[in-house]
Amino acid sequence: TVKVTGGKTTQECCDVAYAVAHSPLVKTAFFASDANWGRILAAVGYAGIDDLDTEQVDVYLDEVMICQNGGVASDYTEDAGKEVMKRAEITIHIDLARGSATDTVYTCDLSYDYVKINADYRS
Repeated sequence: TVKVTGGKTTQECCDVAYAVAHSPLVKTAFFASDANWGRILAAVGYAGIDDLDTEQVDVYLDEVMICQNGGVASDYTEDAGKEVMKRAEITIHIDLARGSATDTVYTCDLSYDYVKINADYRS
């Protein structure tokens, strides 16, 4: 799940959520159980919100804050990230700190089986 809060509009929250949900680098990080906040923040940047101040953005994996004010969270530990990444389902919560709009989308990781199934599919 990708939940975006703190947006100026629902549309910008939707744009950010889909940018993260569709990012192959985020999907592969999740498949590798890598709590890679940099890939998530980069995908936020791909959403194309011109006046977004990434130094205000916070990112959580479930209850664990991994990114605070655009950088690694001060109390984040690799052990906490590893524990969250063991879960079958995880919520990426991105707080844009710009307003009160929200949006949520659902996605999956990019596993070997997903790639194989879609690589073997012929239309």
